[in-house]
Amino acid sequence: MPQDQTAIAAATFEGAAAPAPVLLVCEHASCDFPEEFGDLGLSDEVRQSHVAWDPGALALSRQLAAALQAPLVFGQVSRLLYDCNRPPEAQDAIPAKSEIYEIPGNMGLSDEAKAERVSRIYDPFCAAMDKALEDVQPAMMVTVHSFTPVYFGAKRDVEIGILHDEDTRLADALLEELAGAPHKVERNQPYGPQDGVTHSLKRHAMSRGIANVMLEIRNDLLNRPELVVRMGGLLSGALGRVMSRPDVRDWGRN
Repeated sequence: MPQDQTAIAAATFEGAAAPAPVLLVCEHASCDFPEEFGDLGLSDEVRQSHVAWDPGALALSRQLAAALQAPLVFGQVSRLLYDCNRPPEAQDAIPAKSEIYEIPGNMGLSDEAKAERVSRIYDPFCAAMDKALEDVQPAMMVTVHSFTPVYFGAKRDVEIGILHDEDTRLADALLEELAGAPHKVERNQPYGPQDGVTHSLKRHAMSRGIANVMLEIRNDLLNRPELVVRMGGLLSGALGRVMSRPDVRDWGRN
């Protein structure tokens, strides 16, 4: 690939670049494949499926951002090109297979080709996150994801996952607020730290002492605009109540 190509837009910041209580993040917001990377040998169906992005996650993130008057950082390319919620050394950062789908364009990549994906996608995403966190100085960081109802042929009953790593402050508070929700809400489901999904939390929030949580919403609860509005109301209400707690103002200083 020519080295003088214009840099792709790996991430976008929406909202005011000013102090706010919470920063929202949506790493898997897009199923876009910039022309320079080709289609990785995949059909349109696969490139638009859940393996390529998190359907409904960006719409929900924007709903939460509006309700909470919070800024948002979101990814602009498919996670099949590079998963910005994985470090460069992770095997699934550039997956050769995702669930049941082989990814031909990711097979047998040279170290140089992998390093180029890192420099053109992951590094700019992290730079956007660093700038956003510097500008916003949040007490909390919330990453927003969706997951498929059926994975490797098995049905998933959990509807809302509240995920965390070693910092449980925000997850504990949200689980309390969602105790009476009309959904099946579980801690560290359908994934957890053992699955490598807390990279963004650790790199961008825990390293700064910022309280953090990862939201995982089953994507059949986000597949219509009215469902996004409903889920956004539920989650923004819970987050708003957490934000109103008197001890939250100190969370960003731990």
